[in-house]
Amino acid sequence: MALVVVSEWIDGAALERLQAQHEVVVDSALHADRPRLFEALARAEALVVRNQTRVDAALLDAAPRLRVIGRVGVGLDMIDVAAASARDVVVSWAPGTNATSVAEYVIGAIVALARRFGPATGHVAEGGWQRQAFMGHEIAGATLGIVGLGDIGARVARRARALGMHLLATDPMVHESTAAVQEHEVELVGLEQLLERSHAITLHVPLVSTTRDLIDAPAIERMPRGSWLINTARGELVDEEALAVALRSGHLGGAALDVRRSEPPAEPDPLAGCPNLILTPHVAGVTVEANVRASEHAVDEVLRVLRGERARTPAPE
Repeated sequence: MALVVVSEWIDGAALERLQAQHEVVVDSALHADRPRLFEALARAEALVVRNQTRVDAALLDAAPRLRVIGRVGVGLDMIDVAAASARDVVVSWAPGTNATSVAEYVIGAIVALARRFGPATGHVAEGGWQRQAFMGHEIAGATLGIVGLGDIGARVARRARALGMHLLATDPMVHESTAAVQEHEVELVGLEQLLERSHAITLHVPLVSTTRDLIDAPAIERMPRGSWLINTARGELVDEEALAVALRSGHLGGAALDVRRSEPPAEPDPLAGCPNLILTPHVAGVTVEANVRASEHAVDEVLRVLRGERARTPAPE
């Protein structure tokens, strides 16, 4: 029986399955207390994390018996996969388990921005009833620009196409014969053309050197007046100062951000008080259903490696 440390929250049924086979130390706040976390890991053979536990060389050195890390989700920003690999620690992630949740969030955000649900709610809550002041737009016939046509981007495309939107995408990894391009009638274009032609833009790319500040002031200036930006990928993709200027000036019609450059946002927050802005605390992929899928997958992988089997979804380095 191995010791497994669970440093963040996971689905209860998945946790029970883990506890039925191994000794488990579980504390959803453990990620925030490094000394206690290191102490718990001293004889641990497995670690289960979400996106708040920083897995770096120091943590790995504190866990000399560690064999596997199960990531409940897909982002690997907090995990030094190369350092883990150098110590023969398997890192497994759960691609696809929250993709439907994120895609549905994006569609919901587009509708909310187009129909101005947020400002209208505030208006009515204050006693107003000015219908003309909150006349929105239909999204049928509008153009959606998808930056990154991977699993999530393709699921967004499928749903947007069903609602009658025209689709543009930019992604160096896809081409005209890619299934998502053909099935959803996606037009592949460069980023500049996508920015200039889209009524709404949604971001689905990883954070790497070439995507940091991808949506900066010049990029925002290319976007049509009144257009909308949705970011469920990584906060560092967007220059928040430039976004704030565009929202306050009315150049952008609105934005929905589920991710921020600093989480929670640093003070002073450049986006504080901006109009037509939807802010959520990194929950686009967090639904009951996605949590069950991701938790079950992470536990499956941990149990598999502890049995001496190969992980099915090792994280890319």
